[in-house]
Order: sequence, then structure tokens, then C-alpha cells
Amino acid sequence: MAAPFEDHDPYLWLEEVEGEHALTWVEQRNAESQARLADVPGFTELRDDLQAILEADDRIPFVVKRGEHFYNFWQDRDHPRGLWRRTTLEEYRKARPEWEVLIDLDALNAEEGENWVWHGAHCLRPESPDEPWRHCLISLSRGGADADVTREFDLVERRWVEQGFYRPEAKGGLGWIDRDTVFVQTDFGEGSMTSSGYPRIVKQWRRGTPLAEAETVFEGEPDDMAVGAGHDSTPGFERDFVSRARAFYDNELYLRKADGSLTRIEVPNSAQKHVHREWLMIELREPWEVAGTTHPAGALLIADFEAYMNGQRELRVLFTPTERTSLSDVTWTRRHLILNVLDDVKHRLYVLTPSEGQWQPEPLPGVPTLGSVSVSAVDDEESDEVFVIVSDYLTPTTLLHGRVGEALETLKQAPALFDAEDLEVTQHFATSRDGTAIPYFQVARRELEPSGEHPTLLYGYGGFEVPLLPGYSPGVGRAWLSQGGVYVVANIRGGGEYGPRWHQAALRDKRHKAFEDFAAVAEDLIERGVTSPRRLGIQGGSNGGLLVGNMLTRYPQLLGAVVCQVPLLDMRRYHKLLAGASWMAEYGDPESDDWQFLRNLSPYHNLDAAEDYPPMLLMTSTRDDRVHPGHARKMMARMSEQGHQVLYYENVEGGHGGAADNRQRAHMQALAFTFLCRTLMAKA
Repeated sequence: MAAPFEDHDPYLWLEEVEGEHALTWVEQRNAESQARLADVPGFTELRDDLQAILEADDRIPFVVKRGEHFYNFWQDRDHPRGLWRRTTLEEYRKARPEWEVLIDLDALNAEEGENWVWHGAHCLRPESPDEPWRHCLISLSRGGADADVTREFDLVERRWVEQGFYRPEAKGGLGWIDRDTVFVQTDFGEGSMTSSGYPRIVKQWRRGTPLAEAETVFEGEPDDMAVGAGHDSTPGFERDFVSRARAFYDNELYLRKADGSLTRIEVPNSAQKHVHREWLMIELREPWEVAGTTHPAGALLIADFEAYMNGQRELRVLFTPTERTSLSDVTWTRRHLILNVLDDVKHRLYVLTPSEGQWQPEPLPGVPTLGSVSVSAVDDEESDEVFVIVSDYLTPTTLLHGRVGEALETLKQAPALFDAEDLEVTQHFATSRDGTAIPYFQVARRELEPSGEHPTLLYGYGGFEVPLLPGYSPGVGRAWLSQGGVYVVANIRGGGEYGPRWHQAALRDKRHKAFEDFAAVAEDLIERGVTSPRRLGIQGGSNGGLLVGNMLTRYPQLLGAVVCQVPLLDMRRYHKLLAGASWMAEYGDPESDDWQFLRNLSPYHNLDAAEDYPPMLLMTSTRDDRVHPGHARKMMARMSEQGHQVLYYENVEGGHGGAADNRQRAHMQALAFTFLCRTLMAKA
């Protein structure tokens, strides 16, 4: 049966992001939510506590090494938009390092009358080790949107470069080739952006010349997702590469020669490919037959790059997945390759060293085997030093430092920000509708009594091959666990917990598998006596917003509350809104026969006035230029029209992250947890 507005949407006017009528509507909805959630006893204290957690002076200031300095971006109560600063390793080892401030974003905003949000820095490695690091490209976003500007900054003189490189506001970026030349992909005018809203043209731009005179390097098709280019400055291996993303899992990589010609690197479009020094690395998303051997999806292969480009196909297998393992990440140091492997969603690190053609994996010593572990090279061109970050749901984040093959030292450790003494983390497996075992982590009181009365928050994502990994979340600890709640994270299909197969099991017309997995976890929590439907809340954002939106329309009988953040909800028009067209490889094309299954995945179209839905809180951002705020706005309007229990809050800044600074983040977190506590912890 067709939805009453499948071909005539009465709420299209809410898609006008800055429309006067739409913003008046948003202001009214925000006022209603403020009155219900913020103007209540305890809210201000919770919000202030959450902000204090986000701005704690003793949290770890993570750094990136450039030359002799370690760089950090820092936000606190006195600097809500943040400071870009640097220090030395000797200072960084101290409990309270001395920092040299390079850019004060709050001062810049005051000076320029702007609302800049930090988007990052790309700095040029000097040609000689004797030269200081000097040239940086700084990206700044108005209000936190994906679109940003790029400006040049001088690290020696600590100032913006007059008449330096400047890219006007758009989605895209600049990247160094040398001190006088950059690659630029941006909005060059009509026809220069893809249907997904990203650049389809990349150019080479010389200092001192107008952007309009930049030389075209590559031009993609209008229905591509995006194009880009980058320069590898590794001494002895200087190369330029051009990338063409046809879709999310369909990309081409080209070597650009000195004469400007492009040679495609002949590997499957679905594979991830990366060139490091003399090596070509290929991580497969689909099986690949080459030189008489079929390699499985999820495998990691390596080849000599020059030999491969000359037609040789001698590939070495560095990792092969199993039913329980997948490759999470790879990290190069100067002489080693570190594999980060997930084994039933638990990390294992292995070091491989090329030696006489052999790559024998050895465990990286001194790293905990529980929780999440990430590793990054301090400087992969010069040393084998690494930073290792370790965390789990109850253990504050620890930063380790050292050289591969030597003992790692604890460099920094975050403080405990909630009482976890009586809490424990356990892993469980639910059985989905098709018999697949779905892992999930539960954080709860030790020896939890199976009364079925414990307020429980179930979180999920399940898309784009993104795994949900254990991590310390003091906000959850303060606002939920310390109130007696149980916190659960579901590792459902669609994510990357078991590599490409786990992701592909819930693609397109199989999307319902992710929802069935999430429902199976909910049912397992109820069956185990952890909770009951009236005590069970769910939360998800972005693709996770699509997940919880479908849980609302498909499984309302399992739920007591729903928090849906920066969501995707209208699957009829998602491809026409902002970056939506880039996700058709994930979901399908509504303009084709795919609508037959997409119709069943569209919460906006499946709302039923006669259904008894649990209370729902919708949250989004006006400045989100990735997932259009119209999704949440229209869902709110439709649910309100049908008489359902629904609240709505739209932050005026923040982009897809929902907030531009810590005060906004704390406010939105406090709204969500106040809603959950009042809904799920209320006495019957």
C-alpha cells in the first residue's frame, strides 16, 4: 500500500534549511523541548558536569609530530572554539606542559566577526632536515559544516600569510606539492561539483596566480562521488597520485607522471589501495583472482610497487581473515608494518618486518588485550616510534609511547571521571533471525540481578563498514551508569567488526539484517532478565539514526524510548539532499526499482497513526551539510501530526557532529540523557 505522501510530501518546506518559516518552526520545537527537558530540576547540574568532563584540564592532549614540535588542538572553558598549539617532547612528558599558542580561534572569531570551527592543518615537510617546518594550510568551517575555507599560515612567524594560498568556502581542500604549488579540489563554479556535492575537478595551482588559472589535473563525471589528488613527499619516493571515487566502494587510483599523464593502478575498484615507499598495499573488499590465485575479501596483499606497475603480479599475503577475525587497521613505521586485528571485536597488534622477502608477524609487546587499541607512527619517514592509545568502557584512556621492539612507556593517562568500582564489562552473543551470532558488550553492575527492571540504553550504528569498538565514555558514566543504568553496544551487521563480509551482509536490499540484529540484541537483553521493553531505550546517530528510526516503526513493542540524532529517515528523497547521492552504494537508488525495498526501510514513510510508539527525541543541526536536517524535521512534523510522543531539538551550529563547541555538546548530551532518565527510570 502506497504511503499517502509517497509522491506528494506535505513537509517539503521543512527542507529549506534557512527558510524563515522552517526556522520559526524549529524555534518553536526547540522551546517545547527546552521546557520539557532543560527547565527541570537537575538539568543544569548535569549539563555543567558534562561540560566539565569535556573540558577537564587533565584529559590527554593528543599530539602530532612535525619536526621538533608536537602539535595539539585544545578546547576548554576559556577557549570554547580552541587553541592550536605546540610543545616539545620534553615538555609533553610533564603533567602540565608549557604550550606555545599558534592560533587562538576564539580571538580570531572576535577579530573577524566569524564563528570558525577548526577543521585541521596540513603542513609541508621541509625539503631539508635543517630547515624548520613553516608552511601550513589551515581549514576552518563556519559553524562546523563540512564546507570550509583554507588559509595559509607561517609557523616560523606565527601569522597568516598575506597573499598566501586561500580557498573560498566550499567542500574540498588544498594539499601541498611543494612550497609554491598545491593541489586544489573545490567548487570552481557551475558544473564543477558532483551530484553528491563534492568536487569533481582537481587542479594544480601555483603561488601568486589566480585560482581561475590553475591547471586541470583530472576531471571526473558529474555522477561520481568525488575526486582528489595528493603528493607523497617521502625522500626518494616522491610521487603524485590522483583518486577518483565513483561511489563509496568504487574508487580508482592513478599515478601521475612528470608530464601530467595518468596511469591507473590496476587493482579492483572495491579494494583499498595505498602506496608506501616501495610497497603497494591492497586490502580487498571482494574476492580477487590474480595470477591463478583467488584471494578472499578482507585479505591484505602487498607487492613491489614499481614491479607491479611494470606488469608483474607477485603478491604476498600479509593477512587472511577468519570467521572471527578481521583487519582493523595498518600502520607503517620507518622499518615495520603493524597490523591491528579484531578478534571477536577485541584488538590484537602484530609487527611485520620485511627481511629477505619474509614478513613474519610478531605480537607487539606491552599492549593490553582487552578494550580498544589504536596505533600511530610518530614519524613514519624517520623512526620506528609509535603512539599507542588504549581504552575500554571502564578504563580511562592511556597513551603509550616507544619504539617497535622495545618496551612501551606510559606517557599520559586520563583521570577516572566516574566511579566504576562496582561495574564490569561483559561480552555476549545474541542470535539474529537468520541464525547469525551477533556480539554485544554490556556495562553493568557486577552480579546484576535478572529482575528485568534495569533501565538499559542500547546503542548501535551498523553501516559503512564502521565498527563500534570499546572506549571510555565519561559522559555515559556520569549521566547513565552512575544513575543505575545499564549500557549496551551492539556490533550488528553493516558495520566492520568482522570486515567486509559483515558490512556487505546488510547492504542495500539486505539492510533489514541490521535491524533484525539490533532487535535480536534487544530481545536477548529482555530474555536474560537485564531489562524489559518499558525500561529499554535505544540511541543512534546518522546511519544509526536510520537504524533507530526503523526500530521505532518495526519493533515498537520492544522499546521504551528512542533517541535519534542527525538521522537519515526519508529514503525517498535522501539522494537529493546534500551528500545523499554518495550513499546510494550503501542503500540503493530511489529512482530505480530499488524503491521497492527502500520503501520498507524508510521510517518517514512507514509511520502509522494507529501504532503505539514509544517516546522519541529527535536531534539534529541546522549546519549539518552532510545529512540534511530536513530528515529529522519532517519526521518530527509527521509524528506530531499523528499524535505520537515526540520531542525535537535542533542546534543552530555543529555540522554533522551536532555541536560546534563543548558547551553545545554538553547541552545536547544533557537533553538526551535527561529524556532517557525521565522516560526509562520513572517509577511504574
